[in-house]
Amino acid sequence: MATPELEPVYLISGSDRPKVELSVRRLRGHFDPTAVEMLDALESSGADAVAACNAMGLFASGGRLVLVRGVERWKADDAKAVAEYLRAPVPGTVLALVGEGLRKDGALVKACAKAGKLLLFDVQRRDLVRWLGEQLARRRVKADPIALRALIATSGDDPAVLANEADKLATWADGDQIDLAAVEQLATPAEPPTWKLTDAWGRREVGAVLQAAQELLERSASPRSQVVPRIANAVVKEVQLVRACQAFKEQGIPPAEAMKRLKRRSEYPVRKAYELGDRFDREELRHTLVRLSELDRALKGGSRLPDELELMRALADITRPRDRVER
Repeated sequence: MATPELEPVYLISGSDRPKVELSVRRLRGHFDPTAVEMLDALESSGADAVAACNAMGLFASGGRLVLVRGVERWKADDAKAVAEYLRAPVPGTVLALVGEGLRKDGALVKACAKAGKLLLFDVQRRDLVRWLGEQLARRRVKADPIALRALIATSGDDPAVLANEADKLATWADGDQIDLAAVEQLATPAEPPTWKLTDAWGRREVGAVLQAAQELLERSASPRSQVVPRIANAVVKEVQLVRACQAFKEQGIPPAEAMKRLKRRSEYPVRKAYELGDRFDREELRHTLVRLSELDRALKGGSRLPDELELMRALADITRPRDRVER
């Protein structure tokens, strides 16, 4: 049987990836390596994880562990299968679910909290400089606080990204102090811009839109589970801006005044939206937002298709002229 103090399920998540991985290693340390089954949520469903737990229980002479990574990819049916299993989990078997960006009010998190234990390790933005210093200290490397603030400004505030950047800088420093010059030379910018994608949408070029989306997915330092919603949100904001500018133009309001009303810092995106408003009629933009709301539901568990595929399908739909889109 599993060690008495272990829970039947652990959900391990959070933006502090080093602590997440440490917790995974400690949990695995309770079990013989031959008693651990590793699954990936990209290939295994919630039902598959439950089947692995049940199968292990049939042959378990000691503690057993089913470890599933990437559970942020799971949908509603997967969470339901796990919740049903946790009503009567197999004695001696521990289910460990590891993911990123999980909603605390999600069905999977609630089910695990009720039946087992949540191990959530998040880093607050106000603590990032201190946290980065701690990560480097473990590597026996010191850094100028100014350099750490510059790293955050350059690479963003995603701790997973910053942890990778810190590892890169520590390797480069080889024991020396990391200064501002090192950050300026080596740090990777946070996220590629989405303007290439939205410009292609405005030109109604499906191929260019899909290519731009693929480039964003490949070039981003963040996990794809986070990049897909960001791309979708960027497109939604662009469509909303075009609709607003379309209405301003009909009222005779110039771009400079629209910029003030929209509280924008730059007039260029507003002028661009005015131009795009001439290429789409109001009904088409309304249908575009409806299609993007369908994408949002799919990304939040309403589809069993991979998120990237749902994104690409939606982008193709909203870029083609409406008379060529069969719904």
